[in-house]
Amino acid sequence: MKIVKPSFEIIDHSSLLTTIERAGRTCYKSEDKIDEGTAEPFISRIKNFKHESVLEHGSISVLITCDRGVTHELVRHRIASFSQESTRYCSYDKGKFKNTTLMVKPQSEMTEAALAVWEDAVLYAEIAYMKMVKLGASAQQARAVLPNSLKAEIVITANPREWRHIFNLRTHKDTHPDMVATMRPILAEFRSRWPVLFADVGHLPDDDE
Repeated sequence: MKIVKPSFEIIDHSSLLTTIERAGRTCYKSEDKIDEGTAEPFISRIKNFKHESVLEHGSISVLITCDRGVTHELVRHRIASFSQESTRYCSYDKGKFKNTTLMVKPQSEMTEAALAVWEDAVLYAEIAYMKMVKLGASAQQARAVLPNSLKAEIVITANPREWRHIFNLRTHKDTHPDMVATMRPILAEFRSRWPVLFADVGHLPDDDE
């Protein structure tokens, strides 16, 4: 068993701002005003007008590594596409998994004694999984003993309007600590890359200062 941390990789965001601008200007028939550097001011204006449906014309795909408890919450969002690592078809006893599982350490503060209990539990889950497979169980049968802490990779593709909604819900300080630890770094990266789209949404530690 190995313990890993939540992580992410932005894998697609082609022509994000220019696509949104082109779609939005169609509403006002102002395509002739498109020029280098006009996308951000235009998007800022349509946000001020609450014309956020225009933001749905772009899309951003992110590969997220987190625990399965977090993915169970993320897939509840409706206007998005999800592709997730499958415990039915991934056999952790062979191939690239090298006869081991990856677990994500809980991000909430806990005592050393409680953390030791968690480590024992996830280790025993791995042992039970491998024993079941050796006894002839399939991957989809043996997965029944795997915990929420199991590492899962999930690709999420959503438009900026939906990402704004996701960040507002999933980065608040009262959200589950594992979700916050997963989503706040993504929000920080989105704000850095596309401030016109994301500077005004979500919650980061500095926002409270």
